[in-house]
Amino acid sequence: MTTTADLTAARGAPFTAHGGMRFSVDAWDPSYGTSVAGDDLADSSARVEVNIEVRAAAWGPVAVPAARSRVVTAPAAVLFVDGVRRVEARAWIHDLAPDGEAATSAAPAICASYAAGVVCCCEQGAHLLGAHVRRGLFTAATHAGDLFTGGGRYRAKPAKEGPDGPTLSLQQELLELEVRTATRARGAHELVQTVDDDDERPAGAGGLGAGADGPPWPDQRGAAGPAGQAGDLLVVDGPLRGRTRLPRALGFVKTHHTQFLPAAQHAVVGRLGPAQRTPVFLLNNRRDANWDRLSWYLRLPSRPGAPWAGVARVECRADLSPDEAVALADLSQVVLPRFASQEFKDGRAPQNLYPIAGLERALRRRLGDPRLLYRSLRRAAAA
Repeated sequence: MTTTADLTAARGAPFTAHGGMRFSVDAWDPSYGTSVAGDDLADSSARVEVNIEVRAAAWGPVAVPAARSRVVTAPAAVLFVDGVRRVEARAWIHDLAPDGEAATSAAPAICASYAAGVVCCCEQGAHLLGAHVRRGLFTAATHAGDLFTGGGRYRAKPAKEGPDGPTLSLQQELLELEVRTATRARGAHELVQTVDDDDERPAGAGGLGAGADGPPWPDQRGAAGPAGQAGDLLVVDGPLRGRTRLPRALGFVKTHHTQFLPAAQHAVVGRLGPAQRTPVFLLNNRRDANWDRLSWYLRLPSRPGAPWAGVARVECRADLSPDEAVALADLSQVVLPRFASQEFKDGRAPQNLYPIAGLERALRRRLGDPRLLYRSLRRAAAA
C-alpha cells in the first residue's frame, strides 16, 4: 500500500505504480501551469540549423566546461533584468461628440502599471541596481490625454486598433523600459566597479536576500567576460525579443511551448544531466531577421523527474560568431546553475532563478495597492 509519505518523497521524482507504470509529479505550483506544454509542443515555423557547434549526427549532452578541460572565468557580476505589469482597470475612451450630446461609440483602453528593474549579484551580494515604475493609459483613441488620479498619473500611450492593441502596446512599453533600465544600471555598475574603495556600492543598493543561499561570490572584480569584454553578464528573464541590442546578454526562457529541434536532437534534451546543455543551434525566422537567435537547452540542478524537468532554453544574439556563442553557452553552465531555486522556496523551481524571483517581488511591491489604484480610477471617471 502506498502511503502519503511515499508520495511526498516522490514529489518531482519518478514513481513506479502497480503494473509497472512510471510517472512523475511536476514540481511547479499548479497555479503557474507547467514548465512544458507536454508532448503536444507546437511545431516551430522557424528554420533550425543544428550544425553550429557540432555536426547533427554528433549531438549529445555537453558536459560542464571543467569536465572538458575548458577554463571558464566567472564574470565579476551577473545582472538580472526583469519586468512586471498589471492591468488596473479596463476602460473606454468615448468618441468626441458635440457639447451637450452623449457619445455613441467608444474605443477600448486599459489603465496599467508596469515596472522594470535590475538586480546585481557580485562579491558584494545581491543588491538592486535600479527599479522604475510607470503607469499608462493604452488606447487607439487619438484624442486620449493623460489621466490624473489620486493614485498617480497615467500617461496616454498610443495603441493599434483591435481588441489586443492596448495589451500589445503595454508589452512593448515594458520591453523598452527594461532596455532603458538595464542600460542605465549597467552604466552605473561599471562606474562603481572602477572605484578603488571596496566599500563603494551603487546608489540605492539594498540586499534582496535572493543570493544569500549560494556560496560566496569569487573575488574577480574586473575579470574578463566572453571575448575579453567587460566582466559582467546580463541575464534577461524571457526571450531576448526587443532586447537583442543589449551587449553580453542572455535570454532565459523558463517555459516551453514550441518544439524547435528535429526529433533526433530533441531527444538529447531529455538525456541532459544537471548543468549539462545541448550544443548551440540557430533559430532563423524567414519572415523577420530581427527574430533570429542562437540558442541551447540547459538543465538546472533539480530532483530527478520528467525528461524535461529543470530544463530552460537560453539564447543570445544571432550575429555572434559560433565561437562567441559557444563561449556564452559554456559561461551559462558555470553561472546559471548557482542561482537555481529549490521547491520549498519557489513554486517554479528550479527555473525561476533566485535573483529573478526576488526582483519580481521587489517590483510588484512598487506597483502599489491595486484596490486603491482601482478606486482612484473610478473616482477620476466619475469626476
